[in-house]
Amino acid sequence: MSPINKRRWQNFRGNRRAYWSLLIFLVLFGLSLCAEFLANNKPIMVNYRGDIRMPVFSFYSEKSYGGDFATEAVYKDPEVACLILSGGVADDCFDDPDGTLELIEAGAYEHPDFQKGWAIWPPIRNSYNNSVDRPGAAPLPPSSENWLGTDDTKRDVMARVIYGFRLSIVFTLIVTSVASVIGVIAGAVQGYFGGWVDLGFQRFLEIFSAVPSLYIIIILFAILGRSFWLLVALSIFFGWPALTGVVRAEFLRARNLEYVRAAQSLGVSNWTIMFRHMLPNAMVATLTMLPFIVTGTIGALASLDFLGFGLPSSAPSLGELTLQAKQNLQAPWLGFTAFFTFAIMLSLLVFIFEGVRDAFDPRKVFVPGGAVTEAAEQEDQTAATTAGGRA
Repeated sequence: MSPINKRRWQNFRGNRRAYWSLLIFLVLFGLSLCAEFLANNKPIMVNYRGDIRMPVFSFYSEKSYGGDFATEAVYKDPEVACLILSGGVADDCFDDPDGTLELIEAGAYEHPDFQKGWAIWPPIRNSYNNSVDRPGAAPLPPSSENWLGTDDTKRDVMARVIYGFRLSIVFTLIVTSVASVIGVIAGAVQGYFGGWVDLGFQRFLEIFSAVPSLYIIIILFAILGRSFWLLVALSIFFGWPALTGVVRAEFLRARNLEYVRAAQSLGVSNWTIMFRHMLPNAMVATLTMLPFIVTGTIGALASLDFLGFGLPSSAPSLGELTLQAKQNLQAPWLGFTAFFTFAIMLSLLVFIFEGVRDAFDPRKVFVPGGAVTEAAEQEDQTAATTAGGRA
């Protein structure tokens, strides 16, 4: 690790709020990436007659377990569970002469007939899109089976939060990364070259920014249908100008500085000057804007889903969960779940990017003890201590 990157890492670790927010966020995001192993209506692993299968990744029909149907096996069905545990003895499972299904439903897997196979289930035996088999009118309150209750179609809320968290973060990372790269390049070209390039680009941005992006997205979704990647492409298309103005201002300020003039006199290429020498000095202002872009992207996705013009209705959307909370005020667990999910997610991201901004700020230095202070203040304190020691 280079000295400057080491200093940046020390600065980031010195900001304890950002550092611990990063650790918590990585744990939550890492768990959400394994959502299929945490919340699923299919077993993680099945042993059927010595054959190890992973239904979370592959399709297995009921026939492949000794049943009658060619459709995918419903693993929560007691008959399918009986077929797996008994090695496909169909007479015991379907004719049920000895009360086999009752034993399965009671969880009596220690019965001698059930030692031919086994299944490993995730902690939450529901996925984000299957209905829960519980009596009562939806939405159902929290229980030992559904930790955060169900929504108005009897889908497990905890499972939808896990999958929805992953979907929101992946969507935000893709859109923010690609849009930021495009916006930084555009702003750098404007600010570095100036003149007619800057003037023409500014007029284009003024016209482009006046386009009603929400209406365009709604119209295109009505024509092409709702999909994740179409929403990603449209969000990038309308979101890239967010950083252009900030980067342009920093490059306009730095283009006449001595180190830039010296590099030009030595024959260094424009792209090398822009992205190796000037861009690092513009990173503080750029990173200052990133928390707003990230939170705005998450808010835009949630808003579109809340209005019904975002992801498909079958997708695990946090915005759609918020809409259900609004429509079912008699089920307060929906509102509390949506609020705390957004609050925790957005707070962690903002704290992380604040720490990243401080880490890239050359005026910030790491002080042993966990504080990040201005470099000038530390230099004054060091000089005063040195002078006092000499005296």
